[in-house]
Amino acid sequence: MTEIAAKAGVSIPTVSRVLHQRPDVAPETRKRVEQLLEEHGLLQRHAKKLSRKEHSGIVDMLFPGFDSMYSFEIARGVEEVLARTDRRLAISSTHHSLELEQHWMSKIQHSPSDGAILVLAHGEPRRFDPLHRHNIPFVVVDHAGELGLDTPSVGATNWLGGRTATEYLISLGHRRIAVITGPTTLPCSQDRVAGYRVALEAAGLPVRPDYICQGNFSPDSGYTQTNALLDLPEPPTAIFAGCDEQANGVYRALRDRGLRIPDDMSVIGFDDVPTASIVTPDLTTIRQPLREMGRVATTMLLHLINGEPLDSIRVELTTNLIVRNSCKPLDDEK
Repeated sequence: MTEIAAKAGVSIPTVSRVLHQRPDVAPETRKRVEQLLEEHGLLQRHAKKLSRKEHSGIVDMLFPGFDSMYSFEIARGVEEVLARTDRRLAISSTHHSLELEQHWMSKIQHSPSDGAILVLAHGEPRRFDPLHRHNIPFVVVDHAGELGLDTPSVGATNWLGGRTATEYLISLGHRRIAVITGPTTLPCSQDRVAGYRVALEAAGLPVRPDYICQGNFSPDSGYTQTNALLDLPEPPTAIFAGCDEQANGVYRALRDRGLRIPDDMSVIGFDDVPTASIVTPDLTTIRQPLREMGRVATTMLLHLINGEPLDSIRVELTTNLIVRNSCKPLDDEK
């Protein structure tokens, strides 16, 4: 396969995808590689191997951690689809460790896995090479890094969500709107902040650097950054939290300062996890269709396992505003 890749001018994973009849290869490249495979007799040998292969019935799923409702909502969507099949789900966590992720990649190469669904804290094409080399189909969910053009993935419209959240606060009369981001290295965080900036600029409002606070999608970062915002000479009147978990920290900081939501501060989140509707007051948020993302990723993976083509390599599901009681029109005196 190394020799064929060199002759065809492609990577070894590309040769592997052609050998396994994956749909994510350009037609001209496929034709060139297939001709070389046939000359070396690999197509015939692989066909015999496939005829003897049996599926294990196991689908693997990898998360960066189980420290939020975000992971559970995606997993629920995966389970809903698998429940209609004869396959079962095996869930693992990297605990936000690149070393543990690499260890998982090395283990799955020798496991009886039919395929994998990956929810990674970071991502780049080369990290998927072990899966390509061992012909393990996979789909990436809510990708947080650069992906190869042939990597199947499911995501959401983070940029649109950031803009929608900010536009809603502007429509309520807010002009001093702060955002607490997720990790700035993650594309989803970057996209949400970009949407926030565009909404402010479209409304003719300044983008104030002191109102853009870096968090890490945790309640603690929401708490810490809210306190920092409240200590500014001119605090904001509304806070856009990067996720609902982070908004919980915003709530706690405001309560500790004796401030009321939404009378003294409007708060909007992102994700719409189940807890968003049971906090007090219930949280206005941007719904990211996490469960649907899990369902779509699983459906895509089952197609790949069965050797069926995908309608699209990249799927992006829309976000939408869920209005509850944590935001209100700004009083004139503010």
